Amino acid sequence: MRVAQILFSQGFGSRRECAALLAAGSVLLGQRVLVDPDEDLATDGLVLTVQGADWPFHEHALVMLHKPAGYECSTRPGRWPSVLSLLPAPLRERGVQPVGRLDEDTTGLLLLTDDGALIHRLTSPRHHVPKVYEVTARHAVTPEQLQRLRDGVVLDDDPAPVRAVAAEATGEHTLRLVLTEGKYHQVKRMLAAVGNRCDALHRSAFGALTIPGGLAPGQWCWADAAAIVPSR
Repeated sequence: MRVAQILFSQGFGSRRECAALLAAGSVLLGQRVLVDPDEDLATDGLVLTVQGADWPFHEHALVMLHKPAGYECSTRPGRWPSVLSLLPAPLRERGVQPVGRLDEDTTGLLLLTDDGALIHRLTSPRHHVPKVYEVTARHAVTPEQLQRLRDGVVLDDDPAPVRAVAAEATGEHTLRLVLTEGKYHQVKRMLAAVGNRCDALHRSAFGALTIPGGLAPGQWCWADAAAIVPSR
């Protein structure tokens, strides 16, 4: 693929802006400065250095963000800033969007991608991709509440019961829920349905992915789609 097309596909601006990066000597392959926009490069395993930052080539972007509280999972945020503001400009330019949503006060693992087919695959209930949530409850968690969450509770917008794949107490006021659906405010509404209240919520896993050690709130890293839902 031509160097200029590679830069354009990775979100480094318009074709004119990508050509300007090359003309300015801002794109390197190893220690070699790339200047010819028409030079062909193999994209497999390609890592360019653009304006001093290493950038691996990805046909489709998939990243993990350690979402902090106080950010909306929206491209048109209202009261809170968008989680997209935590990502570098090339990722925003190429149109990554959240895979599902976390409330503005919910923290933890958020996936973002520009691959529409992958978004459908990861959010469709048909694929049963598990998400793990660490919940801090207002009142003490009882065995009866945990059993009701596993058996299923009815939410006000759907007569079909919503069940937790797993529900276990991790402390007097904390529990871990594993869900395969993604309804609006689902965890909070499920807690309310069993007579408790969610005071804090953190997503610790999405499929087989967990937040890497050292990835602080507000930071992001590349992710592998095969690690979330291995191909069958």
